[in-house]
Amino acid sequence: MLFIISLTYFNSSHSSHSKNQSFQLCRERRPKPEFLRERENREMEGKEEDVKLGANKFSERQPIGTSAQTDKDYKEPPPAPLFEPGELKSWSFWRAGIAEFIATFLFLYITVLTVMGVSRSPSKCTTVGIQGIAWAFGGSIFALVYCTAGISGGHINPAVTFGLFLARKLSLTRAVFYIVMQTLGAIAGAGVVKGFQKNQYELRGGGANVVNHGYTKGDGLGAEIVGTFVLVYTVFSATDAKRNARDSHVPILAPLPIGFAVFLVHLATIPITGTGINPARSLGAAIIYNKDHAWNDHWIFWVGPFIGAALAALYHQIVIRAIPFKTRD
Repeated sequence: MLFIISLTYFNSSHSSHSKNQSFQLCRERRPKPEFLRERENREMEGKEEDVKLGANKFSERQPIGTSAQTDKDYKEPPPAPLFEPGELKSWSFWRAGIAEFIATFLFLYITVLTVMGVSRSPSKCTTVGIQGIAWAFGGSIFALVYCTAGISGGHINPAVTFGLFLARKLSLTRAVFYIVMQTLGAIAGAGVVKGFQKNQYELRGGGANVVNHGYTKGDGLGAEIVGTFVLVYTVFSATDAKRNARDSHVPILAPLPIGFAVFLVHLATIPITGTGINPARSLGAAIIYNKDHAWNDHWIFWVGPFIGAALAALYHQIVIRAIPFKTRD
């Protein structure tokens, strides 16, 4: 009797094990959905490409507090054409230019008024001081980039536009249009400030950029190059397509590091040049102020920012992202 019960238990256990094994085989033989196979292939191609470039020779360390260092898919946007005549027929093109005009107008209005408030006070202890000026520039860029990023990209600076153009992020048509609108907005913003307080505006320098006493033209040029490099490099890093794909919070927070970079650069270079790093801002204030000493060193505030922007674009695209060395589908 005991033998029969043992045999029955063995047969039932063996049958159950066989069913489980058969079920497991069926699961293993079931083909994967097409979209999963395509995703795995894309991931493998990306990893192989990075290995060829030496990018993933050593495993990346996950930054503390960042939960998004995953292998999410990202697609490098195609380079913008040099000329895109069809843009001129699009309302989004003109709307973007208007957004750049208004943003640069507000930028000059806020910042030049802040500079005037500090310079007219007999005691710096009763004003916001250099730190307050830096916060006015950095905070206004943070707010205005946040407001206009979805419309025009939130450049508000010909040097930023120039750097993005070199990286093929926008066409020549759009780049020229943006720079024109930024310059007009800067002139209008400085003009409104002068309208509020004409005598004080002319007496206190109108917020125009000049190389301060004790510094040479070379010092001013170097400060503008390095300062603009910091800004444009931050713009590239904050708007990088690969980071946007991996870190879902990056597009939302992009204006914050850009504004903070402007703040830091102003803290460092206000004593040297008053901090340009924005040719439209420098030109707008110089035109409305229109005194000889505002034009003597004005070339520095175009040459310096454009060199800094070009260096930042080359560094990010070639060294950091290795874009020229990657193959395109």
